[in-house]
Amino acid sequence: MQATPAASTVPIPGTYWQWRGQSIYYVRSGQPQTERPPLLLIHGFGASTDHWRKNITELSQDFEVWAIDLLGFGRSAKPEWEYGGDLWRDQLYDFITNVIRQPVVLAGNSLGGYCGLCVAAQRPSAAVGLVLLNSAGPFTNLKVPTQPNPIQKVMGEVVQSLFRQPWASFLLFQYARQRSVIRNTLQKVYLDQSAITDRLVEEIYRPSCDPGAAQVFASVFRTPQGEKVDVLLKQMRCRLLLLWGEADPWMNARDRAEQFRQYYPQLTEHFLQAGHCPHDEVPEQVNALMRSWVLSN
Repeated sequence: MQATPAASTVPIPGTYWQWRGQSIYYVRSGQPQTERPPLLLIHGFGASTDHWRKNITELSQDFEVWAIDLLGFGRSAKPEWEYGGDLWRDQLYDFITNVIRQPVVLAGNSLGGYCGLCVAAQRPSAAVGLVLLNSAGPFTNLKVPTQPNPIQKVMGEVVQSLFRQPWASFLLFQYARQRSVIRNTLQKVYLDQSAITDRLVEEIYRPSCDPGAAQVFASVFRTPQGEKVDVLLKQMRCRLLLLWGEADPWMNARDRAEQFRQYYPQLTEHFLQAGHCPHDEVPEQVNALMRSWVLSN
């Protein structure tokens, strides 16, 4: 029996795990299944386990479900470290190894998808499957670059240099964390505007008030890009499901899907009428597709 919309959004109490001297928040729901792997849900940039509240309860009817706040986000600690794919890969791998204690199906949205891909590709013993929902991450640019406009080139370098300055990134953070700006950003990346609730805005705003949040934000401009997606796909051996919100203005889902297929042709994929966060906009569809795909193994 399908969970009612009201029941699917009831908060599930979480707990903390100590990793490298830092508190990591996570949520667990459902019972261990001897014939089915656990699911580990990984949020995107600026989000948290709260962003999976429409998925956890329903999925936990069939699976043991875990969701985790990446270091620097949500209710997890926000130390002044260098953030990037390698750090979050190691956090997730250690969590799977020491807390879940068996291989999982990783499911990640945006940045969380890239982190899940890093685990599946570089720590293969921890993953039996990977679900990517509008996953972030750079591909190797194999095209011969055109000669840039000299003025654009200089301006681009100036902007990049500017936002590496602590004061500039701090001012940008203070602007971006405003509730009105959060709501405006969501309105651009969500197809279903009714999914943008006061609760969702507050769930994104609240962690931005934590000590260290501004430093985490600034690290985006300081930290080099991680390993390229095509390199990771060449290393990966587990099953892959891609779920695309086609109305995502931040990425061309069809073009990006073609890049994934080029390097991992054995994948499964579905295109949904949603924006950047399909698990939050069309959770019933996402939950059903994930369930069917995992159980089809």
